[in-house]
Formats: sequence, structure tokens, C-alpha cells
Amino acid sequence: MSRETILEPDLPIVDPHHHLWDRPAALIAALPPPKHGFEHVTRRVPRYLLDELMADMKRGHNVIATVYMECGSMYRRSASPAMRPVGETEFVNGVAAMSASGLYGDVLACAGIVGHADCNLGAGVREVLEAHIAAGGGRFRGIRQSASSDPDKDVLGPLARQEGGLYMSAKFREGFAQLAPLGLSFDAWMLEPQLPDLIDLAKAFPDTQIVLDHVGTPLGIASYAGKREERFPIWKANILKLAELPNVAVKLGGLAMVFPGFDSFMSDPPTSSEALAAEWKPYIETCIEAFGPERGMFESNFPVDIGSCDYDVLWNAFKVLTKGASAAEKTALYSGTATKIYRLDL
Repeated sequence: MSRETILEPDLPIVDPHHHLWDRPAALIAALPPPKHGFEHVTRRVPRYLLDELMADMKRGHNVIATVYMECGSMYRRSASPAMRPVGETEFVNGVAAMSASGLYGDVLACAGIVGHADCNLGAGVREVLEAHIAAGGGRFRGIRQSASSDPDKDVLGPLARQEGGLYMSAKFREGFAQLAPLGLSFDAWMLEPQLPDLIDLAKAFPDTQIVLDHVGTPLGIASYAGKREERFPIWKANILKLAELPNVAVKLGGLAMVFPGFDSFMSDPPTSSEALAAEWKPYIETCIEAFGPERGMFESNFPVDIGSCDYDVLWNAFKVLTKGASAAEKTALYSGTATKIYRLDL
């Protein structure tokens, strides 16, 4: 992809959502034929560890710290199923320690860690959460448990792993109730039609900090093809309801994935930051207006979002969208909100 001039190169950025993984050749070979965008991205980026992350962060933007988001990496092979995700926190805490050594530059990669635990364990999930905290070296901040589901399995492709209604389940909520007493937050990934479930969950647990990932993942593929604009008012109404709840924040990004069905995904030649900003503007501006900069944070979602752009182009697109914002608003959106929500010591 061609390089762009970096916009506002001195603006400090805390990237609150990225992944690390290493997909061996055997795993890549076992993937289904690449008919869904997810397979294309996984095949293109089979390895994304500290070196690859640092290379992206050195492309010109002033990234000062990051928050790691769970993605099923490096689970403990020998542990019980419930405890296997603790291996991911152990792995990422090691990466964070490498970064904190200063040998790789001044960026504090993985300064916060969001892992995975299955709230369907009910009250029993507390043992898993405590193991994450112990493994996190003071960096563990919360969990993510995806609820993403749709009756049309082609929407999620290889990520179609569960039925709907997870956040409404009594057993899930029994486990979810363990988060706030331990001072932990919850990242929610779900699809746009599922947003009412998150509204209900956030109302039921007003003391738990919830972060909605990827502006709620608008849909424009499979059975939703051609319906994205038709569904925009439904998405917006639910975003406005969520924004009324002070325990909910929103991540501004994820729109470079396949799910919204934008023309920019896997385009050849790649889409410019100006064109990306035009595509994403209705969703990003609605969220900022609804939640305010103090509860909104830009995210890279890398390397997943490489399906539409490189790391530098993605942050340029965000900066195009905020060119009229005040200095205080930019500080909140690019670093302040993420630092506050994930309680980072920078």
C-alpha cells in the first residue's frame, strides 16, 4: 500500500484495541477457502507479534501506549478449559515486559490487558478472573466475551460460533456480576441488531464499566447486503440509548472489517484516508456526538483492519474526521479516554 503524509504527527495516541497472534502454517492451511473477509486477513497476516506491532506504530503517528484485546492467542494447552485463556494473559504480560524494558523504543505496548473468561461459568468465573489478575503483572484490566451472532451464518463466516442471546442469559449474568467487585471492565463485541441486549445488560449492572467495541459493528454483507443505509436509523437509535447509560463507553473503529460491506474492504488500489473518512463519518460522528469525547476512543483493531488499510492510513482517516475538533477533544479521543477507562499508568 502506498504511504501517505502523516497528519498531526505529534498528537499522542493510546491505541486501546489491538491483537497479537502467531498462526502456524498448519492452522492457516486448515482454514476454509477464502470466501469471507476474515480468512483473507488471517492468511495475509499469519504472524503479528511485538516486532510487527512496533513496526506499525513506527510508521509516523505518535503512539505512546496500547491496550491488548483478547483474540484466543497462546491459551494454556494443559489447563482445564476454563483456565486456558489465562495463558493469553501470561503471554501478553511477557510482551508488555519486553516493551517496558525500553529496548524497543518509548512506546508502552500492552500497558493494559483485556483477556477472556467465560461468564457462563456463573460465580465460578471469579477463580478465572483472579488467575488473570495474578498473571497480568498489574496490567490486567478486564475481559471481553463476544456475543456476536446472527441467524444468517454467512454474516460471521468462520466466526459464527454461538447462538444469540448470550448477554441476556441468567448464567452469563451471574458470571458478569463478578467483574465489578474485582474492579474489572467488560468489552462487548456484538453485531448491530444485537445492541438492545447490551442496553439491557448495562442497565442491569450500572456499576460495571462496559466498552462497546467497533461502534456496534454495522452490517452490510450476506443477507444485509444493500441494507446498511436502511438500518442506519435503527443502529443510531440504539447508540443513543446506550449513550444515556454513564457506565458505557464506545470504541471508534472496526469499520475497516468486512462486516459493514464498505467498498474500501480489500479494494485495489487501496482506499485513501480521505475516502475512508467519508465512508466512516456517519458512524463515527454519531458516536462522538452521543457519547462525547470523554466516553469515546479511537481504536486500530490491528491487524484485523488491515483488510482496508495500513496502520498509518487508518489513523490518518481518524484525524481527517476530527480536523475540526478542539485540542481538548482530540486529547480525549486519542489518548485521554482510553487512559481513564483502562486505568493506565503512563
